[in-house]
Order: sequence, then structure tokens, then C-alpha cells
Amino acid sequence: MTISIAHLGPHGTYAETAALKYLNWFTKSHDQAALLCPYPSITQSLEAVAKEEVQVAVAPIENSIEGSVTMTLDALWRLDTLRIQHAIVLPIHHALLSIASDFSEIQTVYSHPQALAQCQNWLDRNLPSAQVIAANSTTEALQHLGEDQTIAAISSQRAAQLYSLPVLASPINDHPENCTRFIVVSLDPSPGGSRTSIAFSVSANQPGVLVKPLQIFAEKGINLSRIESRPTKRSLGDYVFFVDLEADTRQDAIQSALAELEHCTETLKIFGSYDVLPAIG
Repeated sequence: MTISIAHLGPHGTYAETAALKYLNWFTKSHDQAALLCPYPSITQSLEAVAKEEVQVAVAPIENSIEGSVTMTLDALWRLDTLRIQHAIVLPIHHALLSIASDFSEIQTVYSHPQALAQCQNWLDRNLPSAQVIAANSTTEALQHLGEDQTIAAISSQRAAQLYSLPVLASPINDHPENCTRFIVVSLDPSPGGSRTSIAFSVSANQPGVLVKPLQIFAEKGINLSRIESRPTKRSLGDYVFFVDLEADTRQDAIQSALAELEHCTETLKIFGSYDVLPAIG
């Protein structure tokens, strides 16, 4: 049986690179073939798993510069059946692609909003007059670059090679240690690992409502590596809290903590325990 792996397309995105890394790890670890399936958006790639169109999706969840990828967080909360299997950390090195011979010819720059934000200072210094336009991915606009020397796109060196496009500058990200954490999700139970991801909502927006959930983990010596709020979209000031724990749900302490957490939250969702995959080509 061949498993299908959804990711944000089209061909050449960073999500595809992360999916390729997972594919390489999977085929070396299992006696099973795998193929990549690009989708037009992050949300659609995750929905494809929930709808059982594919077995696995690889989606970005957090960037070291710009923070969480809200589309992924919102989809995890909405799609109850998704479980995290692994995480992949990918270094991100952005490049400016264009057929222009000089920066002065460039009037418009396209890319994914995260990539644009990660290169904002560079753009302000080098292309202060260029119009910046958000695209669904870092490769969406590449097919148009060969037709117009007034446009450019922020993408990867790999994408430049795949689309046979010249690189005007690289790397252009504002911080050299830029990296993105991707998650691998499926409908299967999570395998267990050093990190657990959960989310919860509370019944009322009032002082101290977050103290009790956090106190539970503190009392049991469970470290939180990330906590972030997202609007529930029900009313202003109503939030969902996403939390990453440095623990495994198979441990007695975290099982006890999660049991207590159910009593002081409105809704609790456990996305699973997992490990970060080792670097692999």
C-alpha cells in the first residue's frame, strides 16, 4: 500500500521540502511507499486527512521569527480527529527570485505572508518602493516571473532550481537562524514522545480563569514549552489556549494532570505526544 502525504503546494514550497523529509524518513523506516499530494492551502491539506482523502499531512505550525501559523492552529481545533505523529524542524533561507537585471526594475514582490514578514527589514532597505502582495504560498507566483521583469517573489533556492528562475539575492531573511516547525498529522493514535500538544477553552472570561489549569502542571513538575491564545470566533475576548508540554501522555504525572484539567476547562483537546524527527535528507 502507498500512503499519500498532503502538503501546501504548488511544487517547490517549504512545506513540500518538509514533506519530502518525512517521506524519506518514512520509506526508510517502513516497508511501504509514499507519494506527495499538494493542496492549494494549509487548511485544505489538513482537511484532506480528516476527510480520509490522504493518510498524512505535513503542515507548518510555528516559525522562530513570526510565531505560530494560525491557519494550522485553527484547523487543529476545528478538526477533532487529527493527531500529531511527529514534528520536523526545517531551516528557512529565503531568496529573491526575478528575471529583473536590477532591484530598480522591481515594482511588485509576491510571497506567502509569513515569508514576507520574515524578510520585512530586507525589503524596506532594498525595495522600499515595491508593492508587497501576499500569496497562498511561496511558489504560487513563480509561474508568472518569466513573463514580467517588474515582479519578484520570495521563495527558496530549491524553488529557483525547480522553476529555472534566477536568484537576485540570497539569503534575504532578516534573521539567519530562521526555522519553521512542521507537524505530521494523521487519524492514527499518536505514537508517544517527548512533547505533548493540547488545547483547551474555559467557560468564562474572568480574572484568574487561566491560573488553575497552569497551576496543575506546575504542581506536577511538568514544563510548558509554549502557550498561545487564539479567538474561539464565538465572541470578542473568548479564547482557546494552545499548550505544548515537555512530557508524554503515557507518563503517570501527565495522565493525572490531564484528568484534573478536564474539570477546570470547558473543552479539552489532546493532539498527541510525539518526537521531533532527526535531520534527514
